[in-house]
Amino acid sequence: MKKTILLITAFTLTTAFFTSCNSPEKKVENAQTEVVEANKDLIDANQAYLDDVESYKVTTAERIAANDKSIAEFKVRIDKEKKEAKADYLEKLTKLEQKNTDLKKKMDDYKDDGKENWDKFKAEFNHDMDELGEAFKDLTVNNVKK
Repeated sequence: MKKTILLITAFTLTTAFFTSCNSPEKKVENAQTEVVEANKDLIDANQAYLDDVESYKVTTAERIAANDKSIAEFKVRIDKEKKEAKADYLEKLTKLEQKNTDLKKKMDDYKDDGKENWDKFKAEFNHDMDELGEAFKDLTVNNVKK
């Protein structure tokens, strides 16, 4: 009976020993697989971020070009105004033109700084672009009223 218990115990210990020897190898394989998948996810996320930056730069360049076109058209309309109104409009238009130029430079100077900084930059830039758009609308509305 003692021999049977010893034999069963020895067999159990031997089995446990060999099973545990394989387990770290499997753990290493699983860890390597997870690292490869995490790297792939990181690469995909980084590419999505870069695509977003590039797409936003194109969209912004189009908006800035539209602002430049509006400025040029408004300058032509200002020429028909009275001297006093013309000076006021030119002053306002010069400020808007400078803001538009500053926004273009700000976008051109943006360096890839990571997704979190990009989100902050993008939110601030959108706010500035929206304010500039509103200023253009206000200037146009004032022109119609006078």
